[in-house]
Amino acid sequence: MNNTVGKEDAGSLFIKAISYLCLAIFALACLFPFVLMISSSFMREDEIIREGYKLIPNHFSAKAYELLLNNSQALYKAYGVTIFITVVGTVSGLIMMSMAGFVLNRKDFKYRNFFSFLIYFTTLFAGGLIPSYILMVKYLHLKDSLFAMILPGVVGAWSIFLMRNFMKAIPDSLYESATIDGAGDFRIYWQIFMPLAVPSLATIGLFSALGFWNEWYNGMLYIQSPDKYPLQYFLQRMINQTNIQALINQGAVINTADLPSQSIKMATAVLATGPIILLYPFAQRYFVSGLTIGAVKG
Repeated sequence: MNNTVGKEDAGSLFIKAISYLCLAIFALACLFPFVLMISSSFMREDEIIREGYKLIPNHFSAKAYELLLNNSQALYKAYGVTIFITVVGTVSGLIMMSMAGFVLNRKDFKYRNFFSFLIYFTTLFAGGLIPSYILMVKYLHLKDSLFAMILPGVVGAWSIFLMRNFMKAIPDSLYESATIDGAGDFRIYWQIFMPLAVPSLATIGLFSALGFWNEWYNGMLYIQSPDKYPLQYFLQRMINQTNIQALINQGAVINTADLPSQSIKMATAVLATGPIILLYPFAQRYFVSGLTIGAVKG
């Protein structure tokens, strides 16, 4: 009997060890690109051209960061613009999508299936670039406005359905008891639904924040003032320009090997992804539960 128990314990320990080993290898494989990105951002340009990107550079160089920080005031403005659109867009989106999910789940809402179909229809067909541009510029007058980067990403159909499906996990008795106690619809939404919907809100908020943080396309279309460039679009312009053409136009003689045209790509990736990575640990514990609850309930 003891031998059988010992064999089972040894077998379970072996399975756990193999599982932990596989998870560790997978984690290292996921971590490898980030480590390579950081180390490559400190490589010299001639070393990258000669040997390619590698984990341990022969010589460390901060020229890529120096080039980016030479225009530090514009970089800080781009950070400020991106932080603004991320915070305002994410908070506004969470409020609007949670309200939509709350209403579409209410059984006493007569037209909930009709509006659900309209929202779902937008996932199949889109108006296209030209109608969207005309709407934003001619009718909403958002040319060169920060809200041109916020409004297109505030509401997402998938997120609304995720919120609605999460609502189905909340017992109807909570709404009934709150209604009997005299609570209105908004009070039920704010004091009952919102506290219970933290996992779903954290999941949707993380996706929404990532979308706004990586915003560059709408900035390219609608933003004209350099002081309103979002971070991603600003860094993209820095990569494309790298001041080479400006120096050539001024008649300067330069050594192109000294310009970090390759390492600056990694440096911009570090500056762009570093802050948003810090957001993930705060939402991690809600992430899986939010996705699971929203996916299981149909």
